[in-house]
Amino acid sequence: MTVDQPDTIPMRKPMAWWFTLLNWSGTLVERWQLPPQMVLLTTALVVGVGTGYGAVAFRYLIGLVDWIGYDWFPSVTRQLGVSYVVIIPTLGGLIVGPMIYFFAREAKGHGVPEVMEAVALKGGRIRPVVAIVKSLASSLSIGSGGSVGREGPIVQIGSALGSTVGQMLHLSDDRVRNLVACGAAGGIAATFNSPIAGVIFALEVILGEFSVQRFGTVVVSAVAASAIGRSVFGDVPAFAIPMEYGLASAWEYVFYLLLGILAALVGVVFVRVLYWSEDVFERWKAVPEWVQPAIGGMLLGVLALSYPALTGVHWERSPQIFNVGYRVIEQALSNRLSVTALLVLLVLKLVATGLTLGSGGSGGIFAPSLFMGAMLGGAFQYLIQLLFPAITAPPGAYALVGMGAVFAAAAHAPITAVIILFELTGDYRIILPLMLTVVVASLVAQPLLKGESIYTLKLTRRGVKLRRGRDVDILQAVLVEEVMRRSVDTVSTDLTLPELSDIFTRTRHHGLVVLDNRGKVWGIVTITDLDRAVNRNMPRRTTVAEIGVPRDKLLVAYPDETMGEVLTRLSRRGLGRLPVVSREDPDHLLGIIRRADIVSAYNLALSRRAELQHRARRIKLRNIDGTEFVDITLQKHDAAVGKSLTELSQNLPDACLLVSVRRDGRMLIPHGDMVFQPFDHITAFVRTQDVEQLYASLRGGERVANDE
Repeated sequence: MTVDQPDTIPMRKPMAWWFTLLNWSGTLVERWQLPPQMVLLTTALVVGVGTGYGAVAFRYLIGLVDWIGYDWFPSVTRQLGVSYVVIIPTLGGLIVGPMIYFFAREAKGHGVPEVMEAVALKGGRIRPVVAIVKSLASSLSIGSGGSVGREGPIVQIGSALGSTVGQMLHLSDDRVRNLVACGAAGGIAATFNSPIAGVIFALEVILGEFSVQRFGTVVVSAVAASAIGRSVFGDVPAFAIPMEYGLASAWEYVFYLLLGILAALVGVVFVRVLYWSEDVFERWKAVPEWVQPAIGGMLLGVLALSYPALTGVHWERSPQIFNVGYRVIEQALSNRLSVTALLVLLVLKLVATGLTLGSGGSGGIFAPSLFMGAMLGGAFQYLIQLLFPAITAPPGAYALVGMGAVFAAAAHAPITAVIILFELTGDYRIILPLMLTVVVASLVAQPLLKGESIYTLKLTRRGVKLRRGRDVDILQAVLVEEVMRRSVDTVSTDLTLPELSDIFTRTRHHGLVVLDNRGKVWGIVTITDLDRAVNRNMPRRTTVAEIGVPRDKLLVAYPDETMGEVLTRLSRRGLGRLPVVSREDPDHLLGIIRRADIVSAYNLALSRRAELQHRARRIKLRNIDGTEFVDITLQKHDAAVGKSLTELSQNLPDACLLVSVRRDGRMLIPHGDMVFQPFDHITAFVRTQDVEQLYASLRGGERVANDE
């Protein structure tokens, strides 16, 4: 995923009604001069109530789609047998793909990273259409069988509602961000009947900070949303706990610690598989992006048809790996699944979630992580009971703790994990093992994921590095492999001092990588090493091996590190260069990083940051005066390819400004002699009524699916 992932879709007609309402509402608040605290609390209450009803509608939508797909459709197509488990997910993907691609690209995936990006970079501004598209797309994805959860969509829906209210009232960026957090908290509270967890999630994950003022407004929103949810669904936990859980022996703390380590590994694998799947589908250019969710749905259905015969794990109405999977989780908590079924479903859920989200489906990662955690914990308990039958907790205890541990490992949100498991189950008796396991899982997973969570990693891959809800050092968004020099001047270990001096003079380098007779990295030699040897009157036949820095004392860089990490290493030791080596073979030279490359990295990071800021401004300015920003990516056979801006200018709309051209990671300012190339990403500012003419001028026809 690169930074040029589009975030908006040009609308064919300006939303005049929306901006009329926005201006009227903002003017009304300004005219009344209401006290700030009253405005905050009132808007938080409005957002909470709206999110509560939105969560109710969202759950009913999921239920309706599920009934159509797995009750009504099989009843009218009995002659097709169980093939509906392939047909329904495929049809769901066929509807979801175009809906997301053409109306709200932000609705793709699990949704929380987009909210975090809006809070960190866009003043909390989220387009109102996102709430509509996300609710429809996610209900279709989940209801048709997609292996995703409800929390990501409802967080994005509630956040979009909070952002919309803030924009309507012309509130400051800080207050809009606060309302975004209110919407996120309300969504979690209403969907899972967990108001405390909703508050903690909004503060820990979305905002990344705790403060009295934010806590108060977020609590108001969460309470209001939860009250509405309870009035409709009842005040019952999301999971029925079949028995009392507790510790049978103090030795169990050791077992829970081991479970925490295993949960960390599962959480890390989950994150890696998810983003690997996204990369695979993104590189698959043969199939249009808006069709890929249907492909993912079809593969999911094929997986569901095949695994009963291969594993002996059978299903009835719908496969266990479909949907949120709460019924299967309750079976694990009640110890009604065999160890074989637990392990098989753990692996299958991992694959199913990768297919659903990687192909472009819409839904959250919370339910899949709970599912995998329950399967892991249940299987772990079988092993512990086999080895230590006298000191093991009742069946299901480890499954319950595993749920929170895997989520904490993937999301790096231990507080949320502890609170939400407590509220989802209503059982406080196992809180101590839960706290220990969750913290261990989170601590072990963080270094394995290099400090990234399943949420922040998506943003990091776009060039946005967050820490505690704020954007940080821009060099943290540039990888070594993006700027390292792959052509490296090297010397051998048996080179003499005069020969080394000649090479330094010819290349004008101040340091050279030394290779041994196998072509592997031996170390490095600098001009300072040469000067020191000359000053000591060392013999002319002295070799590089006698004066250089050998491999065991050499600092190196890896291609998947960030330039921020490399810069810290260089500055701490006062070095001017670092060899870049492979992690698999640390003696294999891949390239070199020099101080001059840091400038290149900084320029690349600035280009990405400028694009992000540009996108943020577009969110604020879109359509307010009948104009809009339009993004167009040129393809090989488009009319503009091979032509200069001067040649094209006579066909462009009169009131049109080409703002920028992004090419090979660089941001270019268009000028008359610029010749357009395939895959140039053009950003233009144009009147809405002239958008189609602009497309015709550059593409040679109507806008197509590749454009945002």
